[in-house]
Amino acid sequence: MDVDLKTIVEHDLNDDCPVCRTQDIVEMALIPAASAWEIANGLPRYAIAFHGAAGLLGAVMNEGISREDVETVLAQLLDEIEAQITEDQMMGGPPQGTA
Repeated sequence: MDVDLKTIVEHDLNDDCPVCRTQDIVEMALIPAASAWEIANGLPRYAIAFHGAAGLLGAVMNEGISREDVETVLAQLLDEIEAQITEDQMMGGPPQGTA
């Protein structure tokens, strides 16, 4: 299997950026769905986030990507998320839609 991990984490600054499209899908569909599943099933908050993420990353490792490569990519993504959180807080919070 030939997986280009660089493509998964580095923005290419155009309208078809796979990183931006993936982030949009996660924010618009997966995060709200995970929260709803937790509530509907009486699960602790963030249970699906942690176990789901670990399970998905385990599937990636099962396909031959090393744990070290997974950890490197995950660290890059978490660094980007932390930077975005800091920026959002400085601007008064995350976007709340259009006014």
